[in-house]
Amino acid sequence: MPDLRFREPDCDAALKDWQHVHNVIIPTHVLSLEEVRERSERHCLEILYLGDTLVGCSTVRPPTDDTATATVIARVLAAHRGRGFGEALYARGLQQARELGARVIETVVLSSNDDGLRFALKHGFVETERYLLPGDTVPWIDLRLS
Repeated sequence: MPDLRFREPDCDAALKDWQHVHNVIIPTHVLSLEEVRERSERHCLEILYLGDTLVGCSTVRPPTDDTATATVIARVLAAHRGRGFGEALYARGLQQARELGARVIETVVLSSNDDGLRFALKHGFVETERYLLPGDTVPWIDLRLS
């Protein structure tokens, strides 16, 4: 894909771009800039641009337990879906998770995100759990790569 740029959020402007994509796609769990900064210390965050246009972002939660399970989440703004950007983010996240030692790959999707759920199922994920976090009204769906 021409003009695709992947970037780790290494400054406030980039962290704000990652935050924007996250908060648009997950409006039930809006993150502050400080929360994004904290996540960037624990997880591998990346932003995707087409030229100078913000397209999406990803999160890789590295494996932390004996099962070597990592979580890979790809998010693409609605105006840019269906053009392979999710594929590009997901492929990079999957590679990064495996380089970090992951043997099991999971993802999580807000149940109201039909496009995200369809993407996960199309890529071989199967639902393992639905749950509500305290104060939430929209369930989350955990999925595992089969």
